[in-house]
Amino acid sequence: MLAQEAGAEFKSCLVALGERARQDGVDAAVVESVLAGTTRLKRVVELDRSQPEFTRTFADYYIPRVSEQRVAQGRALYAQHRSLLSRLQREYGVPAHYLLAFWGLETNYGAYFGKIRTTDALATLACDERRSGFFTDEFVAALRIIASGDIEGEDMRGSWAGAIGNMQFLPSVFLQYAVDGDNDGRRDLWTSIPDSMASAANFLRGIGWQAELRWGREVRLPQGFDYSQSGREGVRPLAEWVRLGVRDAYGGALPMLDIPAAVLVPSGHRGPAFLTYENFNVILRWNRSEYYAISVGRLADRIAGGGELTRPADTDSEPVTRAKVQRLQGDLALLGYDVGKVDGIFGPATRRALSRFQSANDMIADGHLDSQALQAVRESAVAM
Repeated sequence: MLAQEAGAEFKSCLVALGERARQDGVDAAVVESVLAGTTRLKRVVELDRSQPEFTRTFADYYIPRVSEQRVAQGRALYAQHRSLLSRLQREYGVPAHYLLAFWGLETNYGAYFGKIRTTDALATLACDERRSGFFTDEFVAALRIIASGDIEGEDMRGSWAGAIGNMQFLPSVFLQYAVDGDNDGRRDLWTSIPDSMASAANFLRGIGWQAELRWGREVRLPQGFDYSQSGREGVRPLAEWVRLGVRDAYGGALPMLDIPAAVLVPSGHRGPAFLTYENFNVILRWNRSEYYAISVGRLADRIAGGGELTRPADTDSEPVTRAKVQRLQGDLALLGYDVGKVDGIFGPATRRALSRFQSANDMIADGHLDSQALQAVRESAVAM
């Protein structure tokens, strides 16, 4: 599209966004003020449409996010803000070390929020055809935040996708869950730690956090464990996992409780194993990545005084290109396995399909993506 045509379409889209905002009750003066300075950001469209060439391994994701430096900083912040965090735990039922872990994962404890003006990013994405409806709603939500007086439009800056503040809330999440934790009359998720922590606690409680549960834990699986039972879909009572021989990471007994639990092996059978509970699924409602949810849980454990993984993430796993994953999906589909969408993304459906292929071919059915699995599936598909 020519730049002139793109500019004209963007201006027309801004008019429609303004009309939508006014219809939704946003103050007309705020709408006009923000729209007058709104700019289309070509880089935002490029980032939204770009896809990484390689699928990231668990080790690549986990190691830099649950680093010794981040653990130490989290513990120092825990000591510094102990009174605030203890009060929030009493009020919301979310332990302090989890709030700090989310803060650490989202912005490295406030070190980086993103520098893109939020209204520019959201208007750009709202005026792009790929996810227009979603980002139109977020753009209007951002205008509502500005109209409420919580922040000036020019000061509302964050990620290219519109996430804002210490906890990287989308504007719609801000409107529903942000609270004034320091009672100064504003919900400031950029410079107020009380507001940021209270808002995170309120959000977690709102999406189902269970105060009596932890996120999960590292565990030790018994010899001969049937890895086809792993994965989030393989939920069974904790007591049943205990009867199957699952123990804590140090070999100790787990409690015989009737709570739902699932076994995850993000690095395959050579890496660490985790038993996850319902709060793990709550973390996934914040961010849908299993790697993210494990990292939040583990960082929280470390901040609270826990040790390193007893079985390190498998650093020998090779990143695999999206093109190879897409071919794997095609091969598995050809062999009769349901992989879901053939999109080059190694998600839960593809992992289950790979596990079933491994089980049918006398391999360890951990659903782990590596060169051996790729080769085995390819050879079977070619032999058909």
